[in-house]
Amino acid sequence: MSKTPSYMVSSKDVKKLKKMGIETDQINAIRVIIETPDTIITIDEPTVIQAKVGGQSAITVMGGKKSETVKSSRVEVSQEDVNFVIAQTGKSEKEAREALERANGDIAKAISILSGGS
Repeated sequence: MSKTPSYMVSSKDVKKLKKMGIETDQINAIRVIIETPDTIITIDEPTVIQAKVGGQSAITVMGGKKSETVKSSRVEVSQEDVNFVIAQTGKSEKEAREALERANGDIAKAISILSGGS
């Protein structure tokens, strides 16, 4: 069952925009997800409009039900990755795990950290 967005752009507004050289399309979006380094913002039942002017495109999100989730900063590190880093660097399991966590699970970066890279 499809719901109509809470805010619709009127045909009068669309005509005004067109006169100014702005083409608009309403996108029938169910959900918009915006991911930042720290949070995930979810907007359910939004009104989404794409405007095109001079070869450029802009998308506007209006209304809807917004919720935010803070991302977990803890990265899951597999034992297999830890063992690989140990084998490559000769470091302890604790050092390998900490380097992988610091590198957000990036094996090459973890090896570089343990080798004095960054």
